[in-house]
Amino acid sequence: MKKTIKLQDLDCANCASKIENAVSKLEGVISCKVNFMGQKMILEAPDDKFNEVLAQAKKTANKIESDLVFLD
Repeated sequence: MKKTIKLQDLDCANCASKIENAVSKLEGVISCKVNFMGQKMILEAPDDKFNEVLAQAKKTANKIESDLVFLD
C-alpha cells in the first residue's frame, strides 16, 4: 500500500531529509519520500502491516521534528 500523508509544521528541508532517511530504515518500509515544499510524506509498506509501519513512522518523525502534525 502506498499512501500520501499531509504534514503540518515541517520546519526545514534538512529535517525532511532526516525524517525520510530514518523512516526508510524502519522494518516493513518499502519506500518513504518526504517533500518539504509540498508538506507531505509518501509512505509505502505491505498492506497487512501498513498501520503498524505508519505508527512507527510517526513516532520516528516526531523524535526529529517534535512539532510535526500528521493530517491523515
